[in-house]
Amino acid sequence: MRKQVQILLIGFMFLLAPISTIARSDFVDVRIDLSKQKMDVIVVGYHEFSWDISTARRGYETPPGKFRVNWMTPMHYSEQYDLSPMPYAIFFNEGIAIHGTDAIERLGRPASHGCVRLHPENARILYQLVELYGRGNTIISVRKEQPVVTALPKDNSPRLFFDQRY
Repeated sequence: MRKQVQILLIGFMFLLAPISTIARSDFVDVRIDLSKQKMDVIVVGYHEFSWDISTARRGYETPPGKFRVNWMTPMHYSEQYDLSPMPYAIFFNEGIAIHGTDAIERLGRPASHGCVRLHPENARILYQLVELYGRGNTIISVRKEQPVVTALPKDNSPRLFFDQRY
């Protein structure tokens, strides 16, 4: 019940959001970080959720890139893997989907055949958000690692007034 109220509040925030904010971003921005095994969900520009996930284990791949939702179903059974249940499946790259899992003890480390596994409750929330805002207003970004941040060399660091460094 609490999560349903949270979803409704997010929808209400959409109504109150400035038009310029909505025009510049997708409504549901799903960011998957393979190196950290984390998913961040940004809704209408607001960071709403950060969840542990499981992606492809050794020998399999969760493809990096930017994707749109191809199709979704509240319950799918894998034709490739012994009719394994995939609740709240959101397919974004051929047979690769974001979906709930019963193997919640494996969340936070690679464990799948390529899909992005979530706690079933989190998968339900994400599924409802995509239903609410629309598949076409959802983007899924998968990246392999965090960008490397490098410091400027001391002689090239920005300078304030009178050649003083800050």
